Amino acid sequence: QGQLVESGGGLVQPGGSLRISCVASGFSLDLYAIAWFRQAPGKEREGVACISSEDHADYADSVKGRFTVSKDRTKNTVYLQMNSLKTEDTALYSCATRDSRYCAPSYFHSGGGNFGMEHWGKGTLVTVSS
Repeated sequence: QGQLVESGGGLVQPGGSLRISCVASGFSLDLYAIAWFRQAPGKEREGVACISSEDHADYADSVKGRFTVSKDRTKNTVYLQMNSLKTEDTALYSCATRDSRYCAPSYFHSGGGNFGMEHWGKGTLVTVSS
């Protein structure tokens, strides 16, 4: 059974940058797409970004141009580089995966829930505040 472990969250000022990581133990990044989701207090979970096994990246409209998802196969780690952060980016960020090489458009649709993902990390908290 694989495991996803996030790290790198913290407090950052508006306009600042932060990079969070997801170590995907037991999941080959050549076989699994990895997605990032976030959930702010009192709000539904939403998809943020996803990278396929072939390195194709998809993003929510709210983060396009500011966030970049990438992977390091040697470390079996997926990163989310977040720039130009806004207070509304404050949330618990979690990585997740299911038995698929591809990112589904449904990850970026509203509705909350688990988006069909089978494995989740516990999350890392990102707080954007002055």
